[in-house]
Amino acid sequence: MSSKVLFRCHFCDASPDEETQKTLVGQLTLILFGTYVDADPGNWLTWHGRGIYGTTLYVCGEHRDTLKAYLRKHYGTVGPHPFAEEPHPEAWLRRETLKQTRRRRALMTYRTFDPGR
Repeated sequence: MSSKVLFRCHFCDASPDEETQKTLVGQLTLILFGTYVDADPGNWLTWHGRGIYGTTLYVCGEHRDTLKAYLRKHYGTVGPHPFAEEPHPEAWLRRETLKQTRRRRALMTYRTFDPGR
């Protein structure tokens, strides 16, 4: 059974256009923490909170500054992430899926300290 993810602006319940919808769907697989990501062409902004920074929030172009003020008010004392300045990266700059992250971490070699060397 197929399904469709519906995105709404956190403040005004606006819906994205088709191209922006595709960009937002592509962001679902991103593994981010406390990061703003632009969703063009509709000028939407995604806040990938996760953990202590709350949930993932989506806002239309009209409410970008409102989202930033909201996050700075609620999470500004937790850490520096809500105070990130423009320009925010687009999704294609940070496209690493969970499978790719696991593969990269599995290939990492950990160096141990050997006092005999």
